[in-house]
Amino acid sequence: MQLLAMITMLIDHVGYVWFPNDAVWRIIGRIALPLYAYSIVIGYKRTRDINKYMIRVGALALISQLPYMYAFDTSEVNAIGTLFVCLLALVLTDRLRGKFVLQVLLLAGLTLFMEVIPFDYGAYALLLVLIYRYAGVELMALMHLLLNIAAWLYTSGGWTLQFFSLFPTLLLVYAPEFLRGLDKVKIPRMLWRSFYPAHLAAIAILYFVLNGHFIQ
Repeated sequence: MQLLAMITMLIDHVGYVWFPNDAVWRIIGRIALPLYAYSIVIGYKRTRDINKYMIRVGALALISQLPYMYAFDTSEVNAIGTLFVCLLALVLTDRLRGKFVLQVLLLAGLTLFMEVIPFDYGAYALLLVLIYRYAGVELMALMHLLLNIAAWLYTSGGWTLQFFSLFPTLLLVYAPEFLRGLDKVKIPRMLWRSFYPAHLAAIAILYFVLNGHFIQ
């Protein structure tokens, strides 16, 4: 699953920078975010030290910010920063277990925060992570579909390609053995953790070398 997430993210970003009018690159790239979001949920469930896990994700987000800004000419917070807030939401929501009103206020506040700043994918990513954490296999695909419809309506049809992000969720629900088979390809931890900032830096540098300036 990690290998698929890395490859599809790379394809998405290459398409965004060099082939913005070719939708195929972006369609393939829709696979990446759900896999990263699901990985955050799995990492949260399995970690033996949540504090170290949060520090690691937070540090990676900080390291990634400048490469992200130069690669895409943006001031928004990068996707790892988005996943860090999602991880924080999971931690705090569980700590407020049994306090439903406070949980709702927390998640509403984080949703607004991620849209106002803004973060890459914003509240959409947070809601997707919550679906993977709480929906259960029987409702996961339906909830993801409803989320995509809501996002499409919210953006006035601007997120049509995001419907293709449902594909990895369908794999998680109906073909988990396929994803488990992909996990037989072991990705070194250092490669998995460094790939996001490293590939963004490579894209920014390559664009600068080819064009004499960063993306504008």
